[in-house]
Amino acid sequence: MDNIRVIEVKRSIFESNDQDADKLRGELKESKTFLLNLMSSPGSGKTTTLTRTIELLKDKYRIGVMEADIDSDVDARTIAATGVKSIQLHTGGMCHLDADMTRQGIKELGVEDVDFAILENVGNLVCPAEFDTGSTKNAMILSVPEGHDKPLKYPLMFSICDVVLINKIDVMPYFDFDLEKCKENILFRNPKAKIIPICAKTGEGMQEWADWLAENIEEAIK
Repeated sequence: MDNIRVIEVKRSIFESNDQDADKLRGELKESKTFLLNLMSSPGSGKTTTLTRTIELLKDKYRIGVMEADIDSDVDARTIAATGVKSIQLHTGGMCHLDADMTRQGIKELGVEDVDFAILENVGNLVCPAEFDTGSTKNAMILSVPEGHDKPLKYPLMFSICDVVLINKIDVMPYFDFDLEKCKENILFRNPKAKIIPICAKTGEGMQEWADWLAENIEEAIK
């Protein structure tokens, strides 16, 4: 834990991001590696959700995590404490990762011994949604304190996600948050989205999330 590797990743300006993302997806499929791009606002509970997810799946899959931030290695150290492979990506001030930056991270992480790779993207609901990282699936976390109207305010983020986790449902009694209205707003933006209410702190809903992941990982690595 005292030697967390920090990789400075640079955004590529020479290639079409979409083309590079498709190429990376193909390479990951060939290596039988499932890559999850996890997005959310700061403070939504990404890292706590990740540690719970790792606890549920680390005995079944070989897991590697790339933590992306503008600076610091706090999250990578937290993940490394779970016993899985973890590296920190510094984006040089960029508020997102693109496919080429993700490729740099994958190269440094190494997927020869990884079935399930996780990219914890930079925390915000705008920029990360605009760039295809080459991931197998996109997931996002919306926390109860953020409000049930966020799918209407940040349409692109919700429209590109395969699954939306509604986190911190344990505090719903203390916030003006309408769960059914939130689901309605998400499905308005993305009728195909899988919606899973969770509480990463207590573990509520986490098994359903782990089951969804396992099903999709199996599909990718078979």
